[in-house]
Amino acid sequence: MNPAEWTYTVTELERLRGSVEAGFTRVDGSLALLVQRSDQIDRQLADHETRLDDLERARCPLTGIATLTALAGLAFSAWQLTPD
Repeated sequence: MNPAEWTYTVTELERLRGSVEAGFTRVDGSLALLVQRSDQIDRQLADHETRLDDLERARCPLTGIATLTALAGLAFSAWQLTPD
């Protein structure tokens, strides 16, 4: 291999190395962005689960109160229907 071919080969390898480094940098940045978005989504999901649990706990007494009210109404109606 003569010196001109050697110089050309080294130059092309250096350009190729630069292109690969730039590509890796771009991919690394994209992956970092995806990880950041994934973390945000995980935090939002945890927040939504907490809020949903709070709503479910708050709703539970309402069904009990509605049942007791219905039973009280039924008992009062039955008491009204009984002859004196």
